[in-house]
Amino acid sequence: MKTNTTEGPTRRDFLKTSGQVAATTLAAAAAQPVHAAEDHTIRLALVGCGGRGSGAAVDALAEENGPLKLVALADVFEHRLTSSYQNLAKMKPEQVDVPEERRFLGFDAYRHAMDALRPGDVVLLATPPAFRWVHFAYALERGLHVFMEKPVTVDGPSTRRFLELAARSEKTNLKIGVGLMCRHCEAREQLKERLDAGAIGDISVLRAFRVTGPVVQEFTKRKPEGMSELLYQVQRFHAFLWASGGLFSDFLIHNIDECCWMKGAWPVEAKGIGGRHYREDYVDQNFDVYSVEYTFDDGAKLIVNGRNMPGCDNEFASYAHGTSGAAVISTAAHTPARCRIYRGQKFNSDALVWRYPARREPNPYRREWVHLIAAIRNDQPYNETRRGAEASLITSMGRFAAHTGRTVTRDEMLASDHEFAPAVDQLALDSPAPLLADKDGKYPVPQPGLITEREY
Repeated sequence: MKTNTTEGPTRRDFLKTSGQVAATTLAAAAAQPVHAAEDHTIRLALVGCGGRGSGAAVDALAEENGPLKLVALADVFEHRLTSSYQNLAKMKPEQVDVPEERRFLGFDAYRHAMDALRPGDVVLLATPPAFRWVHFAYALERGLHVFMEKPVTVDGPSTRRFLELAARSEKTNLKIGVGLMCRHCEAREQLKERLDAGAIGDISVLRAFRVTGPVVQEFTKRKPEGMSELLYQVQRFHAFLWASGGLFSDFLIHNIDECCWMKGAWPVEAKGIGGRHYREDYVDQNFDVYSVEYTFDDGAKLIVNGRNMPGCDNEFASYAHGTSGAAVISTAAHTPARCRIYRGQKFNSDALVWRYPARREPNPYRREWVHLIAAIRNDQPYNETRRGAEASLITSMGRFAAHTGRTVTRDEMLASDHEFAPAVDQLALDSPAPLLADKDGKYPVPQPGLITEREY
């Protein structure tokens, strides 16, 4: 196992250097063939070897995407890197060519994995969102096509930085995908066409729910003795705002994005409430329940409800209500969407006007890769960076409103100076964590009404 722990440049130096190098590198990348090798094989590097990253790699290597080969892996956890390699090599033996010297470990491993590619290859970014801007900037510098998981930002400063990177990427011929796969759902696409044609009149209210029991690691207990504080927080990133934006950003962004897509607009302000209830000995930064009201420029509302409590009614769905009807945007988690349109506001079978006709919906996780790879092979414009940044910002705006207890505008969220991890680009394996626990092993939590200009 190759271990790389050298400390990177400061963020200011990184941006200055990348700005100088990018113009030359990106111009060269734009002139590259649309696929990296003469045999039409696109090479892929995976940065972030957890379940989502490994799953996305399987989707990328699907047969319908043509010749692709996984050639490099990067992570900060050796067990995840090893497990990912073993599972992928077992599932896709013909397409996995990652010898030990191309399995990189450490906070600078992303650089080595991308350096194993050629301009015109693809890097898959699936680390905790806090690192997205750092990795994306280097991918642009290297002239690589990119697929990156959502969210892409977690606060105002990282969003401003990401929008600068989006503008830079738009001047290149690079293809960029963002893992908001609901936008690649065939059923939702057909619903969107009908809503735009006026199937339910003017949309005035949208409702979104992700109310389930606890999942993954959004609720976490005190760090075990002998483990690095930094690696503990990276490992359990859903529990910490700096690493992921917390469960609100990581979980609810899909519902928020699909509703804004159907509306055809982004909200301009948000107000919300939330609280912590059954905390036991959990020490994470999340609320157990969130309810946020977003307002669009035309006055329409998006109501988003999130709850992670055992024993409660569960619902994972989004709905649109218009002046002459209503629609189901999604009704069974992310897929299948089972989109439907109804007369009036009740979802009764006798008022059904339209439903997605196919018995089985194509997998949107696979389709987003089909669309990206097709754009690369056919040299078609394809860049989801700006939309991913906007969806991340709007989600953070709702979280900020609930955490502070006051109304927050989109522009105010973008201008916020509360950067959760200002030195994230400098982290090494022996670095202190961006967030510190108190003497009792507890982390700072939002205090609505008491702390109103920051989230903690």
